[in-house]
Amino acid sequence: MKIALIQQRCEADRTTNLQTTMEAVREAACRGAKLVLLCELHTSHYFCKTEEPANFDLAEPIPGPTTEQLGRLAAELRLVIIASLFEYRATGLYHHTAVVLEQNGTLAGRYRKMHIPDDPGYYEKYYFTPGDLGFTPIDTSVGRLGLLICWDQWFPEAARLMALAGAELLLYPTAIGWDPIDNSDEQRRQLEAWITVQRGHAIANGLPLLACNRTGFEPDSSSQSGGIRFWGSSFACGPQGEILAQATTDQPQTVIADIEPSYSEQVRRIWPFLRDRRIDAYPELLQRFRDDS
Repeated sequence: MKIALIQQRCEADRTTNLQTTMEAVREAACRGAKLVLLCELHTSHYFCKTEEPANFDLAEPIPGPTTEQLGRLAAELRLVIIASLFEYRATGLYHHTAVVLEQNGTLAGRYRKMHIPDDPGYYEKYYFTPGDLGFTPIDTSVGRLGLLICWDQWFPEAARLMALAGAELLLYPTAIGWDPIDNSDEQRRQLEAWITVQRGHAIANGLPLLACNRTGFEPDSSSQSGGIRFWGSSFACGPQGEILAQATTDQPQTVIADIEPSYSEQVRRIWPFLRDRRIDAYPELLQRFRDDS
């Protein structure tokens, strides 16, 4: 199965961003893609760099305008699209939500981001209520998708629970980048850690994995920070962590890769991690921290 990652440089204007996205999806379809993953919060600048009440105006219901537009495109091109949106659920209640649009244009399902960061430049707890749908894969015409979002990608528990629920592919729409004040060595370490931890999730669960990041520099309108330079580097890897395709750090790019879902069966036969898990010995995993003092 051919998949596509749409690594995008996002602007402040929703219409411009969606036009760019849809043009890239059409390119991916022309290149044979049947599954397209978009980057995190692709309809706007990454607005969580600061706490600003007016940014809640960016939220939209699901189903809503963006799912309708992308759903029509999915039906026209006969492919599956995964999008990441700022969901308006009710007055004062918002989520960071990824949606799956099926080949017939219908909404196949949604995942609400479970791990919400709160760090300088990433003030997401101000905007997003933690997800309440759990780690539940979404069944589609191209397979059972284990959909997670950005900060989720650092947590092995999230990937494992998706795998245990039968996910056949792990997918991470992402918006992550460098603080301009970090030196080149620190920037390199951060990027390598991001790639390595996700390849580890693929290996530990015997599943292919897709990570789609945005690229480009976005300033902080509050001037509280130097902004974020998103590091791109979107990639697809196989169930042994092998890199199948990878984008550059600094350019918009439509990345195409071939995924062989059935290969996971072969890998899990030689590396039977799920068989050998000592589920009787892991009760401490339910603790925040094990303090034996």
